Amino acid sequence: MARQTGLPVKVVRHWSDVGVVAPVGRTAGGYRRYDTDGVARLHLARTLRDLGMGLGEIRAALGREDGLTEVAAAHVEALEARIRRLRTHQAVLRTVTRRTTHEGLALMTRTAHMSPDERRKLVHDFLTDTLGDLDVPHFREGLLAAGSDLPEDPTDEQVEAWLELGELVAEGELRPAMRRMAEHAVRHGQGERAERAEQGAQGAQDAAVAEEMRALTGVWTAHVREAMRAGVAADSPAADQVVADIVAAWLPSRANAGPAVTSDGAEARGILREQLTAAAEPLVERFWQLLCVLGGRPVPAGIAEEGQWLTTALRANPAPGARDVRLEALYADGADPWPGGVLEAFARVQDTVGALVRATAPDRFGLPTPCESWTVRDLLDHLVWENIAWGALARGAPPGEGHDEDHLGDDHVAAFETAAAKAREAFGQPGLLERSFGPAPGRRLVEQLLVELLVHGWDLAAALGRDRDLEPGIARAALPVVREIYGDLPRTTGGSLAPAQPVPAPGRAPALDHVAAYLGRRLPPR
Repeated sequence: MARQTGLPVKVVRHWSDVGVVAPVGRTAGGYRRYDTDGVARLHLARTLRDLGMGLGEIRAALGREDGLTEVAAAHVEALEARIRRLRTHQAVLRTVTRRTTHEGLALMTRTAHMSPDERRKLVHDFLTDTLGDLDVPHFREGLLAAGSDLPEDPTDEQVEAWLELGELVAEGELRPAMRRMAEHAVRHGQGERAERAEQGAQGAQDAAVAEEMRALTGVWTAHVREAMRAGVAADSPAADQVVADIVAAWLPSRANAGPAVTSDGAEARGILREQLTAAAEPLVERFWQLLCVLGGRPVPAGIAEEGQWLTTALRANPAPGARDVRLEALYADGADPWPGGVLEAFARVQDTVGALVRATAPDRFGLPTPCESWTVRDLLDHLVWENIAWGALARGAPPGEGHDEDHLGDDHVAAFETAAAKAREAFGQPGLLERSFGPAPGRRLVEQLLVELLVHGWDLAAALGRDRDLEPGIARAALPVVREIYGDLPRTTGGSLAPAQPVPAPGRAPALDHVAAYLGRRLPPR
């Protein structure tokens, strides 16, 4: 019997003892005897065992005529549940390399081991804490549906999205962002309509609204991306026209839920800014992207960076021409606070920064700098771009190259010196200091590049470990100037300035350290 079935003798005896197969008799010496039916049962039992069934399930399957089909079906369900668990664990292991803390990995593992009922409770508690008594039924339904379980036969991407969604709900940072979005929907009477559209609900009206929102998003993100490509800072006067173009597209749309707001102004820009603040939250954006993955729908491109830029531009330009009016008042007295005059101060700073550029060897290009996410090479590229851009503006010409293009080439020193010479030549044009450039005189163009070079020169010196006390007399004159020019600008993610930083031992710190700290640099120890 063992030879015919390929099973060990002890296994045949054990399976006979537990009732999987029964002997038809015994020999005179007491050995068990089996017939051909017994051989067939053991062959089938071995097959089912290899498929992972327990002996109890096998005995039940063989005990009645229709038992095999029923037990096999039950075992299929058990295997599918096991496969889902294994795929989840596989996704956890695959994402381990992206985790930077033990706490993050522990949270993800706990989420992966949750049962569907536990996940539903997690989402329900999240909703209770986040939405409270807000009247947003479709919002709640969508969250509950999203958080319960994986789709049938999920892809690897859906398994990872399911895990990430559980983490987002379990962590605390999504709650306030989701609450702000829901409150905004309730205030403007858009809750049910916007949520149905966001979650892909059917119906001609919802489809029309969703299509209109997609088209409007395409318009304003295109405007912002073009401005970003051209190097327009969100908190600069040049951003005002970008905002005006976007408001013109927003006013006639159904996204304009204000009370009869029909023209560009402080009210329209305030409503648009509130909408963006609610809708362009990075965590909320990621939440909707994960829902799309789980639902098998196309994932829209992220717009968080563009949303931050436009939100900052709206804060810096709260009404049409507001920034121009502020600058006109700022520049009205015509005073020149710079030692030797603004042109001489500019030339000295440009020469000082040029010396630092020449002292920077290519093997230092990969060093980090005080400018977040910039290497030394990125910083050198920006210094060249600043000379190109401001020099072109002084000549009344476009820069010619995008802000995000490479301006260094193979010789960073030659690139800087060429751009610097053109900027100095442009600033030396007769009458440039008094010529009008929008709301500002030409001397303010020179002043802006002077400040940029001075502060980024500090960045380069800090990155290279050199003396940061550049041009102390000019730096002392720069501090009140930068406070005057930049003091009312928003210190947000999309803007030019980070929040001001403290200066250790301020009484002994060089003047340029004070300027750098005011513009958001964290000071390294001296």
